Amino acid sequence: MIDSRLRILQMVAEHGTVTAAARVLHYTPSAVSYQLRQLAAEVGAELVVQQGRGIRLTNAARVLLRHAERLHEQWELARAELAAVGTEPTGQITLCGFSTAASRLLPPAAAGLRDTHPHLTVRIIEAEPDRCFDLLLSEEADLALLVVTADSPPMTDHRFDQQPLLDDPLDLVVPRDHPLAGQQRVTLADAAREPWILGNPGTTYHQLVLAACMSAGFTPHIAHYADEWDTGTALVAHGFGVILVPRLARLREDSPVARLPLHGEPAPARRIMSVTRLGARLIPTLTRALETITATATQLLPRQ
Repeated sequence: MIDSRLRILQMVAEHGTVTAAARVLHYTPSAVSYQLRQLAAEVGAELVVQQGRGIRLTNAARVLLRHAERLHEQWELARAELAAVGTEPTGQITLCGFSTAASRLLPPAAAGLRDTHPHLTVRIIEAEPDRCFDLLLSEEADLALLVVTADSPPMTDHRFDQQPLLDDPLDLVVPRDHPLAGQQRVTLADAAREPWILGNPGTTYHQLVLAACMSAGFTPHIAHYADEWDTGTALVAHGFGVILVPRLARLREDSPVARLPLHGEPAPARRIMSVTRLGARLIPTLTRALETITATATQLLPRQ
């Protein structure tokens, strides 16, 4: 209903280059450039100026973006109001989230929507947090579950409605015969001198563990990199180091490791947020999905 060229301008502003915006939108760079030229001609003002390898937004573009945010919010509110008085939901709803959310929180919500609304198609996309924001902006997803990172948009970003869902505690995983495994109370600082296994640089898990360790007063000695819990746990089991694992993450029950809840202040945890486009949270199907997600999280982490 809203001119799709406004969304293209938003993605160009978000990513800084036509090429990057085109990649996210699944367009060719020439198609994005053509749409921007058309939009500029229609509003009668230059919108972007080439600057080195990137582009610079003009004042006219910033004015247009400000109004585009308001238009998209009003559209989402209109959709919510129409859905509340409409008939049986149809079409497609897409939920996205990082790996643990995609495996433990989103499937029950998707199943609940599928069973309640048989004419509604529910889709799940596993994606890193930065990709989740892109999926929301490009309208390829309607609801995202993600972990807050240093690269996350601020809570004041008017394009999104970001709400805390839960804090997922981080547990220390050590070999079963490790000295820490026999202690009643373990803090993160107790593992400061251990070799550490982290996710690859640039991943959310890498940032999360670094931030947790630094909050505990040390920089971890990174001995190995592993993005999958099974890989990390296997390395721990063979004495190659220790890892932090979120409590929601499942580990192999037959692995010879000990999973230790951590004490001390602050106790390390990852903040999980639910995110929609601004105004979309009131859409009844999304409201029901969030209710199921919250109930599932409460069952999995009853102490939260």
